Amino acid sequence: MTVLIAGGGISGLALALSCHQVGIPFQVFEASSQMRPLGVGINLQPSAVRELFDLGLEDRLDEVGIRLKDYGLYTKKGLHVWTEPRGLDAGYDWPSYSVHRGRLHVMLYDEVIRRAGPDAVQTGWRATGFDTINGKAVLKLQNREGDMQTVTGEVLIGADGIHSSIRRQMQPHESEPQWGGAMLWRGTTQAKPFLSGASMALIGHEGLRFVTYPISAPDPVTGLATINWICNLQLDASKAFRKEDYSRAANIDDFLPAFEQIKFDWLDAPALIHGANEIFEYPMVDRDPLDSWTVGQTTLMGDAAHAAYPVGSNGAGAGITDARKLVASFLIHGLTHDALIAYEKEMLPVTSKIILMNRTAGPDKILDIVEQRCGGQFKNIEDVIPHDEMAQHAATYKKIAGYGIAETNSRPPLIASGARFTAR
Repeated sequence: MTVLIAGGGISGLALALSCHQVGIPFQVFEASSQMRPLGVGINLQPSAVRELFDLGLEDRLDEVGIRLKDYGLYTKKGLHVWTEPRGLDAGYDWPSYSVHRGRLHVMLYDEVIRRAGPDAVQTGWRATGFDTINGKAVLKLQNREGDMQTVTGEVLIGADGIHSSIRRQMQPHESEPQWGGAMLWRGTTQAKPFLSGASMALIGHEGLRFVTYPISAPDPVTGLATINWICNLQLDASKAFRKEDYSRAANIDDFLPAFEQIKFDWLDAPALIHGANEIFEYPMVDRDPLDSWTVGQTTLMGDAAHAAYPVGSNGAGAGITDARKLVASFLIHGLTHDALIAYEKEMLPVTSKIILMNRTAGPDKILDIVEQRCGGQFKNIEDVIPHDEMAQHAATYKKIAGYGIAETNSRPPLIASGARFTAR
């Protein structure tokens, strides 16, 4: 009675911890031979933080990130467009977090090993395919030496990312991830926090966007915090791009000139860029929504199921929610095909909407409207776009993405406290 998890990223590890919480046997297989803190900053909305708190990770989250206070939009000239509170300051019962993706990943891995033992995650084994034999899930694996093995369990969850081999077998005619021409350059720099000290700022417009927020508390001696930053430029979408990952070194000359103008009394983007020890390049890609994630005893989760553009601060959070919804379904239906279908029916429509919405109407779309209407220059923002229009856009995005304040605070726990799995 084992849940096989192909992929030991944030989604797969959240599923492992959720299975362990309720007593479901599991086994994780991860392609990387070693878990390392790769990547830069990401954000977790209160809806996802709630699930991590329910897993007993509140103190650990405070070790790997900070609680975000507010989120602001600014034109490329530094003019203020919109600010809204985040997390507890917005009225949620749980905070928002800005964290280092790699530190969060390693923290989740450490917790899985601490709680379930050193053999709970088998590293160095890449998923290559799957099958359903006699009502059981079969996972096919290969290591770097070319050795192959198969393992059998009750169900298999493909959590193997945007280049999922499990998804590729389900969708053999699907093309590579889609790129619309937007390229991201990401880095972290030691600098003094800006504005509230726990602010996220989005600056510019479509084709030229600078995003920044702290992912650590200030050092008590130097006053410096780890500041995450992202440069986003629109390039020629007809040209080919290299496969995305979280650790490809970038050339500063490819993007710095476009961001020399992002320099205000409270923020100096060129200084942040120059101050980074490492800069990573990442093409902004997604995949079209699928009609189904499930074949036999196998289903998908996280980026394998619903890779979306990284806007709206819900990428990692959606994978965490997947994990909790899957285990909630296992508690009701057992480790069965019916459980996988019930999970899919609930999560596929929601995440499909997010994929499509992030392409055209993410929460930062307001900046594009301002740029179109006035070129980013104004004396009074209300003359360009009414406050109510901005508030409605922000509220609509949260509601569709599933993390509105009322929805998050009022819903019952996805997994009831003390719930235990009973084999059927």
